[in-house]
Amino acid sequence: MKNDPRTIRAWTFYDWANSVHSLVIVSSIFPVYFTATAVNAQGGADIDFLGMHLSNSVLFSYAVSAAMLLVALLSPFCTALADYSGRKKLFMKFYCYTGALACGLLFFFTKDTITFSIFCFAWSLVGWGGSIVFYNSYLPDITTEDQSDRVSARGFTMGYIGSVLLMVFNLVMILKPQWFGGISSSMASRISFLTVALWWFGFAQIPFNVLPDGVRKPRETGGGNWLFNGFRELKTVFNQLKQQTLAKRFLLAFFVYNMAVQTVMYVATIFGSTELKLEGQSLIIIILLIQLVAIPGAIGFARLSERVGNIYALVAAVVVWTGICVAAYYVATEQQFFIIAAVVGLVMGGIQSLSRSTYTKLLPETTDTASYFGFYDVCEKLSIVVGTAVYGLVEQVTGSMRNSILALLVFFVIGLVLLLRIPSQKVYRSTGQTPGVA
Repeated sequence: MKNDPRTIRAWTFYDWANSVHSLVIVSSIFPVYFTATAVNAQGGADIDFLGMHLSNSVLFSYAVSAAMLLVALLSPFCTALADYSGRKKLFMKFYCYTGALACGLLFFFTKDTITFSIFCFAWSLVGWGGSIVFYNSYLPDITTEDQSDRVSARGFTMGYIGSVLLMVFNLVMILKPQWFGGISSSMASRISFLTVALWWFGFAQIPFNVLPDGVRKPRETGGGNWLFNGFRELKTVFNQLKQQTLAKRFLLAFFVYNMAVQTVMYVATIFGSTELKLEGQSLIIIILLIQLVAIPGAIGFARLSERVGNIYALVAAVVVWTGICVAAYYVATEQQFFIIAAVVGLVMGGIQSLSRSTYTKLLPETTDTASYFGFYDVCEKLSIVVGTAVYGLVEQVTGSMRNSILALLVFFVIGLVLLLRIPSQKVYRSTGQTPGVA
């Protein structure tokens, strides 16, 4: 039954569970620890990794790109198999549990285990990203279209609150080591990676105990093994998606502007540390500020979409993001970086939440929600691959992260143009047009 309060509440708890990975591992403590630990014998940033000689900031970007590429390659097939077999929750559990395990293994990250730790970091991203596609696919299953914006925003809000709570604990552990037996800052950071794994695994049990599984498809005449039927399911959904003109247009626009959004989120801490020479504690506090500001941002953009429609609300968010890139190119002080971070927080939650709910509204009535969101996930993860790779490549070629920001600015402008090709939901509802069909 859709709009069941208990099911929705349980669903939002997966945001609560997994968002600590985004905050602690992707955005704050781990990047700071990575920059300080992944160094050469002389303490420099240029290190050798699998025969390649790279700066640690470029290696961080490439590790993210490789992980997201793997998720993008796996998602369509895993989601199709999940829809066919009716085991959507099982696939979600696999990604969640293996990702949490890899995250926990980061506890052993030292200067002597750099290569092993980078692989653990990459797989934690695969587990996190892979589980999200199945989590997102539950949105059209548990709520009606008129409630999807609010429910999506509620999920992100729960994620921000939960991640901030654990982040505060970890921050206290790093800043006040005497309260924890006088441990070193390095040990405090490594313990924080372990707490993320335990938090993620533990709170995930709430949605796993409540969310329904998928609906198993009836066996086709002629049989066939599970892998063959999974590929057939993927082909069927792909052919259906090709008929959804507005959904295709949105996925293209989402792919382009999300390249810039996700790259900013992944490399903001590295930019502050490398380009502005900010202290690790300042960077962590900035990221914490972003999470707190993102809560009213997600709620505010959900309400804006109710007034002007999802597309116009997304256009407003992308315009603000474009201004952020321009300001970031010229940022020179810690105070300026704080201001930009606050604005990022306001639009970060809004654009993520609205993107998810907008795609939900553009889909036809279907039970193949995992498969449809598999294609959404491919666009999201490939956009991270391209965005972070371009960012790292521009920095590697030009020697400056500021030039990389200019590339992100181009992505936002192109994404804005592509969004303007999609009519607002309020427009096609008033004309009686079927969502997703031009």
